[in-house]
Amino acid sequence: MSLLHSETVAGSPLPVTSAAHAAVSAEPGYRVIRRNGAVTPFDPSKIAVALTKAFLAVEGSSAAASRRIHEIVEGLTRQIVDALVRRGDHGRAFHIEEVQDQVELALMRGEHHKVARAYVLYREERAKARATEVQAAPSVQTSLRVKTEDGQLVPLDAARLTRVVEEACAGLADVSAERILAETQRNLYDGIAIDELALAPILAARTLIETEPNYSQVSARLLLDMLRREALSFVHGRAEQARQTEMGERYGEYFAAFVSKGIEVQLLDPELARFDLARLGAALKPERDLNFQFLGLQTLYDRYFLQTKGIRFELPQAFFMRVAMGLALREIDREARAIEFYDLLSTFDFMCSTPTLFNSGTLRPQLSSCFLTSVPDDLDGIFKSVKDNALLAKYSGGLGNDWTRVRGLGAHIKGTNGESQGVVPFLKVANDTAIAVNQGGKRKGAVCAYLETWHIDIEEFLDLRKNTGDDRRRTHDMNTANWVPDLFMQRVEANGEWTLFSPDEAPDLHDLYGPAFAAAYEAYEAKAERGEIKVFKRLRAADLWRRMLTMLFETGHPWITFKDPCNIRSPQGHAGVVHSSNLCTEITLNTSDDEVAVCNLGSVNLANHLGENGLDLPRLERTVRTAVRMLDNVIDINFYTIPEARRSNLRHRPVGLGLMGFQDALQHLRIAIASNEAVRFADTSMEAISYYAISASSDLAAERGRYPTFDGSLWSRGILPIDSVELLAEARDGLDLDRSSTLDWSALRERVRSVGMRNSNVMAIAPTATISNICGVAQSIEPAYRNLYVKANMSGDFTVVNPALVRDLKARGLWDEVMISDLKYFDGSLGNIDRVPDDLKALYATAFEIDSSWLIEAAARRQKWIDQAQSLNLYIANPSGRKLDALYRLAWKRGLKTTYYLRSMGATHVEKSTLKGTDGKLNAVSVAPLASAPRPIEVPAAAPMACSIDDPTCEACQ
Repeated sequence: MSLLHSETVAGSPLPVTSAAHAAVSAEPGYRVIRRNGAVTPFDPSKIAVALTKAFLAVEGSSAAASRRIHEIVEGLTRQIVDALVRRGDHGRAFHIEEVQDQVELALMRGEHHKVARAYVLYREERAKARATEVQAAPSVQTSLRVKTEDGQLVPLDAARLTRVVEEACAGLADVSAERILAETQRNLYDGIAIDELALAPILAARTLIETEPNYSQVSARLLLDMLRREALSFVHGRAEQARQTEMGERYGEYFAAFVSKGIEVQLLDPELARFDLARLGAALKPERDLNFQFLGLQTLYDRYFLQTKGIRFELPQAFFMRVAMGLALREIDREARAIEFYDLLSTFDFMCSTPTLFNSGTLRPQLSSCFLTSVPDDLDGIFKSVKDNALLAKYSGGLGNDWTRVRGLGAHIKGTNGESQGVVPFLKVANDTAIAVNQGGKRKGAVCAYLETWHIDIEEFLDLRKNTGDDRRRTHDMNTANWVPDLFMQRVEANGEWTLFSPDEAPDLHDLYGPAFAAAYEAYEAKAERGEIKVFKRLRAADLWRRMLTMLFETGHPWITFKDPCNIRSPQGHAGVVHSSNLCTEITLNTSDDEVAVCNLGSVNLANHLGENGLDLPRLERTVRTAVRMLDNVIDINFYTIPEARRSNLRHRPVGLGLMGFQDALQHLRIAIASNEAVRFADTSMEAISYYAISASSDLAAERGRYPTFDGSLWSRGILPIDSVELLAEARDGLDLDRSSTLDWSALRERVRSVGMRNSNVMAIAPTATISNICGVAQSIEPAYRNLYVKANMSGDFTVVNPALVRDLKARGLWDEVMISDLKYFDGSLGNIDRVPDDLKALYATAFEIDSSWLIEAAARRQKWIDQAQSLNLYIANPSGRKLDALYRLAWKRGLKTTYYLRSMGATHVEKSTLKGTDGKLNAVSVAPLASAPRPIEVPAAAPMACSIDDPTCEACQ
């Protein structure tokens, strides 16, 4: 069964060198690095031989079996070769382990589990035998030569390589420098390029992550060594490298040179040079470079660190200080504030959103995360809105567009005396604009279109993401969301009728909500009954609701968001109307022709704020106060691409403080996410964040002044978010929601009324899709997706293991190769692994093992404290119409403002991965991942793909 070992299959009746070989003839220029360092041509026929041996060993060699095996081997071999070649540059050398990883992955994907198991066991036996042979501390060959960047061949510095690997392992439990060096040795060959040499130990370490999560930190530290050589050489103008132990003395010198070089290449604001760089350089903490997980640092390397012509010259602590300096530009004591901000970011206690991290301190500091617009009902206005989308997306903004005002299909157009084609053709234009403006390749442009449920085009709107029908009336790349009034939900509950209108004939419905909307809507229904309205349609509300849920399941869109609670509880109801949410459904701000709503986001790492008895409230208060100040600074420093955004942001000054690491905090506290204790913790933790955030904004009002439209707001009337719940209850004649509290709100309520608020809105829980990776914690308020899986994002594919689970399994003597194999087979779930105790199964239950009603109950408790909304994903392993109906009605009844993606498992199960060798496309040296990762979430095979949990297009907020 040895792969690439022999050319023939002894005794095999299969002509493995005929059809299979012809189908995958050798690719010229590709090579295989053998374990002894020898380099040989890449011959795909050897893969066919190895696969045939594996199948024969398991299934026998009867004539019938032989014919079937022949067909299977031919297909698998083609897949494996295609995967290897697709990921490699011409002339690339594959390590033999990499080829074997692809074979293992292909067998698992093809669901040839018995053959895969035999193959895995064989590999493990051979690996153990080789390990025994090199038991005595392996040493790196010293006879090899390295090709430098200028093409010279120099002797390999084996001693330095050994020191770097040993340094990367220092202080981490259960990791072995010897294992990494032994694996590194197998990837070396004479004449290896210096970049490949830097990559070799990283590749070696990351293959071990699935067996021990601490290897993720080792991999990150080895990546740091490569980054240091790149950055130091560029900023100093000469070839340099340094180990981590040397950076304590070198970081300060480097930092000043970094700022100078960044200004020279026109990436940094020259104003940064006016800071006391020596003081800031001395404040850098090099040891914090050691806190990264591999996924987090690789993500920063690929997309965040400043680079010019592909050369990264920004080290992690310089990155955090650069962001901090950009946010402190207008502070009185800029250095002190920059150091304060830096400490918050570099400890991962708080993280700014992606646009702030991208652009702070640069020449174009577009730092805001979300923009909301309302599209008018005329051609000039529609195409101005499309242009605004492009300008806002250019610098990393996520977009939410309200399209409800655009007249529907069949409506009269006075200027041409013709009939409107409705809103859908314009949505197609907006969709294509989002594709065209991809934010400099850092991430795709992303937009969400909102439409109210009474719009005459709502049925076509529901179909926008379908893969069937007229493609000119489909938007495959645009997110969509329903903007649902309470009256519609009440009609669904009562099994009543619902009437659709064109907004040109019912114009005031767009701006009305609550009882006023209900009265106006019923008046329009009466006009339609009398024949005074030309374009309308009647249908059962329950039928439309059923179709909304069906499309949500089949295509992942449109999402369900609720108009009335967003407006009734809005602090800014006196100054306008909330017509939509944003790209990720957590922002609820007013929009109009004159104002494009803007929100500036950042998230508290809840996992970092735990003490022996739960939340560390003093630390949380310090973090929240500094975070709110940082977010408020964004508003004044921000680069605005359109005047309507600037006007809105300076008038209302909204910010959105959220949280991440909720699941990590629960596991630290030994609380199962599907429990009343988790719901209570969601309540009390959000209450504390809310209390400190409101207090911080009020303190800023005392220091800097109230926001201009404060008078008349709910704040000015002493109505805090916890109080506005009663306004919603009054509008609905009741609300089934726990209103209890634990902190003293009376004094704060009075202070807000008398002193004011600096910000119209203070809180919003965003998805934190990328910044949580940087911090090494679970996204936002999400449950664990899996405990062991391959995560795919724009930086590649990464093995993710739950370190808390591994610690618990180790403590009980359960962490071994069998457990790893079981976790792979059961898709990262403990539920079917008999030897795992029930308490651990409950604590580490994954997203599809829990009832999503628990997520709604927890979100409802948070919502009472939040002045905006939450990005709330819901998970259903085996969806049905009845389950979806119950789930979304519960969300509405509990007073939630919005929901986000519905994530469901596919009818054909998500493919399994061997994980080994699949993590991390190291763009540092233009090397592709060793194996492709499965898409984490699927919908039924007949339907288009719903959003994947780790889909990079969902990262537009954070």
